Amino acid sequence: MRVLVTGGLGLVGTALVDRLRRNGTEVRVADVRVPPGGNGFGDVVDALRLARLAQGCTGIVHLAAVSRVLWGERDPDLCWQVNVQGTSNVLRVALLTDARPWVLFSSSREVYGEPESLPVSEDHPLRPINTYGRAKAEGERLVEAARHYGLRAAIVRFSNVFGSVDDHADRVVPAFARAAALGQPLTVNGWEHTFDFTPLADTVEGLLRLIELLDAERATPPAIHLLT
Repeated sequence: MRVLVTGGLGLVGTALVDRLRRNGTEVRVADVRVPPGGNGFGDVVDALRLARLAQGCTGIVHLAAVSRVLWGERDPDLCWQVNVQGTSNVLRVALLTDARPWVLFSSSREVYGEPESLPVSEDHPLRPINTYGRAKAEGERLVEAARHYGLRAAIVRFSNVFGSVDDHADRVVPAFARAAALGQPLTVNGWEHTFDFTPLADTVEGLLRLIELLDAERATPPAIHLLT
């Protein structure tokens, strides 16, 4: 099995690439953080570069994104370009490549918006309330359309992944851990909101199981998978 991981240098991507390689999988990484011209440099907005990286791959794990709600609000045009046009490019490459690689698309709990009830399920209505959530919901729509044309593809909705020293310091879990280590109070803003937090190790394990299902020559697995 040869897998292309877009966003392979991100929080989830780094851990997934490591596990795949330890499992004996040949992995190609596409990430904008690799210097241009370096091995693995790839912006999903660049369809030609993406097509070259995908040649000979049996699957694509699409993690590359403007990956935070805050960033999406700061630059909505970039968020839409990367998260929607980039996803469209990945799917088009998969559909047009001779090997027809399967695609695993990373979405987010943000597609639900403010849930009607808890806990949410895979079939809960989608009512995103921010640019990031709307872009991810549109990405899901594109994946569903590609499945209609015969592409083996699945969607996984992440929920507040944590558990890496490389995480952003201002996110909840790293901020709490730092405050606790320094003996500072743990400040909660927006106490009325409820969130699920998912350990990075569990997230990677869930991705690996979906990869096994997509790579097996059996019926395509259901489209939506919620990781919590």
